[in-house]
Amino acid sequence: MLQVRLFDCEHEEDLEEEINEFLAELEPKNLKDIKYNVALIGDAGAEQVYCFSAMVLYRAE
Repeated sequence: MLQVRLFDCEHEEDLEEEINEFLAELEPKNLKDIKYNVALIGDAGAEQVYCFSAMVLYRAE
């Protein structure tokens, strides 16, 4: 069965760490795809907040 796991972090290093921890427990043959996105929230006069997210598609055993 194909499944997804969503990750969402404010810092890219945190996202990298969370995904690597998840992938360490996943058989390489079961990884299907990773979709990555960066969003910026805020305007020129306000604090800017970044949102780094990823969706990992994998096959569950």
